[in-house]
Amino acid sequence: MADADRDPLHLHGATRLARACSGGALVTHQIPLTLAGLACLALGIVVAVVVPDSDGPAWAMAVAGCLAAGVLLLGRIAFGVLRDRRRAAL
Repeated sequence: MADADRDPLHLHGATRLARACSGGALVTHQIPLTLAGLACLALGIVVAVVVPDSDGPAWAMAVAGCLAAGVLLLGRIAFGVLRDRRRAAL
């Protein structure tokens, strides 16, 4: 029962890689990661508008990659925020 009260982000004796992959960056660096996600979305939109369609599949892949990176990053942050709010409500 004592383990239930422990903070899941405070990993005792864990390696640096285990601490890095625990999701702690979403808690401590939430605003910079949100700005990076928004920048990815903005870059995808700018590339889609500025670069002509004649560049072929490279243009489409650049737009899709930028938009996907932004959506995935913002989605992961939103999922973490909702999960923390649900955990706090219990």
